[in-house]
Amino acid sequence: MADSDNSRTLSTVTRGDLHSLVAACLPTHQARSAPENSDFEAGNQDHALAAWHLWRATWDRLSESTAQLQHLETSLFSAGLSSSSDHDGSRAYNEALEVEDRAALAEELAAQALWLTPAPSIAGVAAKLDAIVTRNQPSLICSDEPWPQIRTVLADLLKIDTSADPSPRLSG
Repeated sequence: MADSDNSRTLSTVTRGDLHSLVAACLPTHQARSAPENSDFEAGNQDHALAAWHLWRATWDRLSESTAQLQHLETSLFSAGLSSSSDHDGSRAYNEALEVEDRAALAEELAAQALWLTPAPSIAGVAAKLDAIVTRNQPSLICSDEPWPQIRTVLADLLKIDTSADPSPRLSG
């Protein structure tokens, strides 16, 4: 039975665009907590999705702080520090390192909270699987087993969930 509203292909999964696919498919926090949502009224809010949104925000902050630290390292070492800039460069590097350390701790705590949160829906299970894949695959396009297979399973879960639940989705 074909669903004409579900024409999206899932080939992006094997090309490393899994986060975009996940973000597009998982219900927004607001969509799940809207008062008119009968699941919410019945007390069936998916706390795993809420935990995933929190984890995703901490993951993004960690990724940004890591990129900033790497950029600083590159500029410090490629410029060849002079004695006048050694102190400023060291201070900036140490501050960036502390920011990254705090971001890593926050991400780890958010991930642990996500693992401990039961997932009562396919979207919640997919969210948890997305976090596992994001944290552990060597690269976004890793073709070594089991990463392509896990990304395909995640895409299958998202496809099942979107065909069963037409609620609003994340924009990206």
